[in-house]
Amino acid sequence: MEKRKFWWAILIMMALCTITYSNHFQNDFHFDDSHTIQNNVYIRNIHNIPLFFTDGSTSSTLPQNQSYRPVVTTSLAIDYWLGGDYYLFFFHFDTFLLFLLQGLLMVWFFRKIFNLTAPDLKFNTYVALIGVTFYLLHPAIAETVNYVIARSDLQSTLAVVAAFVLYQHSKRWNRFYLYLTPIIIGTLAKPTAIMFAPLLFFYVMFFEEQLGLANIFNKRLFNVIKKTLPAFICCGFLYWLQGHLTPNTWQPGGTSPLQYLITQPFVIAHYFQMFFWPNGLSADSDWGLITGMADWRFITGSAFILVMLVIAFFTSRKKELRPISFGILWFFLALLPTSSIIPLAEVLNDHRMFFPFVGLLISISWTVALLIKSYLPKFKIALSIMLGVILTISAYATWQRNEVWYNEETLWHDVTIKSPNNGRGLMNYGLSKMAAGDYATADIYYTRALKLLPSYFSLYVNLGILKAATGQPALAESYFKMGQAYGSNYPDAYIYYARFLNQQHRYPEAITNLQRAIALSFGNIYARTLLMEAYQNTENWAELKALALATRQLAPDNTETQKYLQAAEVRKSKTDSEAAQIKASPTAEKYLALSLSYYSAERYQQCVDACMEAIKLKPNFPEAYNNICAAYNRLGRWAKAIEFGKMGLHLNPNNQLLKNNLAEAYKHR
Repeated sequence: MEKRKFWWAILIMMALCTITYSNHFQNDFHFDDSHTIQNNVYIRNIHNIPLFFTDGSTSSTLPQNQSYRPVVTTSLAIDYWLGGDYYLFFFHFDTFLLFLLQGLLMVWFFRKIFNLTAPDLKFNTYVALIGVTFYLLHPAIAETVNYVIARSDLQSTLAVVAAFVLYQHSKRWNRFYLYLTPIIIGTLAKPTAIMFAPLLFFYVMFFEEQLGLANIFNKRLFNVIKKTLPAFICCGFLYWLQGHLTPNTWQPGGTSPLQYLITQPFVIAHYFQMFFWPNGLSADSDWGLITGMADWRFITGSAFILVMLVIAFFTSRKKELRPISFGILWFFLALLPTSSIIPLAEVLNDHRMFFPFVGLLISISWTVALLIKSYLPKFKIALSIMLGVILTISAYATWQRNEVWYNEETLWHDVTIKSPNNGRGLMNYGLSKMAAGDYATADIYYTRALKLLPSYFSLYVNLGILKAATGQPALAESYFKMGQAYGSNYPDAYIYYARFLNQQHRYPEAITNLQRAIALSFGNIYARTLLMEAYQNTENWAELKALALATRQLAPDNTETQKYLQAAEVRKSKTDSEAAQIKASPTAEKYLALSLSYYSAERYQQCVDACMEAIKLKPNFPEAYNNICAAYNRLGRWAKAIEFGKMGLHLNPNNQLLKNNLAEAYKHR
């Protein structure tokens, strides 16, 4: 292919990809984005970038998910700096540019492999271009592009492809081992990039030393080892560094290493099938662990792996077939980090296909190329139409997956359909309905989820939020306490209970819970904001100022922090600020709410004063008389309490709260 046509083809490939993904740039945050981006105070200050490379706890506000991925955290901080809190475009645009770059490099990478294998084949470049276009438009790839924190898969995969391209096309980079530079960067995004070393081993073995797997003991194997040993040393060191700098709080999330391991063969077979028929893609599957090796799924998956390895062995024997073998080995090696004895929380994820599909595409593309060469030279028009149909269908399916990832409701509704036995999916769909004010539907899905996940702390926390929103504070509190019982090491169990306590004006208890949350998750901006609110409401000015200053150091541009710092300096409570606003636009109801704030802050005379203002605007207001009665009780002015209590009871003889406050006044008179 001449140079001009090649670049036009590249431009068309990228244009098709951009059109296909044009509906994803405003898609919402999901899953782990909440604790790695939305509530992570560290990414809100671009000056924290050096800290990301020394402290893995900056990667997440959830201790169990804190890992050492400084390149990812750095990219998030840059996106936040460019776009701020809610400007989703930059978070997606950054990822998408890298995605296009990976596609471009994959064309060079594939073409070089095909040219080394069959230099006389005229359509090698076309095969590379069409194959990479299929990858870019494949719906199974859409999760990695849409899910912001999954950029770790993209960054690490891009690094591996870039390292191969540098190795292939620059002798200077080979001489000084500079082709390993992308691997260093990629491993600091996700450790899977270290699989470059064994991949390079097989690349050199197949395409440079012209050895197959049957020639493993050939004398030329020494040359393979000599050429790839620096890569193994580098990747080994990076693996050690990752483990050394990963916080001790990190947990893989799984339970049984053996059951996880015997589940993976069937999962791998599932991934292979998804390359050809990506039906049932789900953001959160309901697959469980296989409990024994007699299970038909373990037998089927193991048989599949064996057959594929046999194919890899025999195709490695002939030069013309080696790209097939190399691609199969890439597929398995890329899956090895997530299919080992370290049990992860989910047995499978769609974004785990992103890296292995690069290798599988090499195998399939070259297989198709050989078939075309042997059997279909006269059917160019029919073949072109078929390829066009396949790419069109793939692009449409990807467009639809982008729509699914639009917001929390669309995503989790899809999960409840595709994975109906996933308790977390049911809970999260209920959460999206609760956020929309549809409490009845939320309750239904929470109840369904509770049957599947009776010990899931987050579900109890969300039930507490729901019951508080529907006016059932006693039941809400019981759920919040259950959440803490099951999730004592999770900051959310304390944060949302504290928010409830703030709403109940129980500030000292809220402060205790929020201090615990921040001890677990130092960089949680939401916990810090709630604690600053509680300090302001209790007029703890010294504590408020200290917390605001510390938070401002982490997030200098955070407007909420600036507001609380100003309040601490002028010693103006939130209630006083509200009072000033009410004077500008007074209503009886606003003054009543203000009186409750004063009461909770133990400012009882001001509570009385606010109620008197309410009565001026609405003389027949029994709730205001009740609050005056209660405030005078706290002041020990029993006669005044009785006077106003009787006036309120005259307006509403059935007000039980007023009766109780009046009875207390009579008792102390």
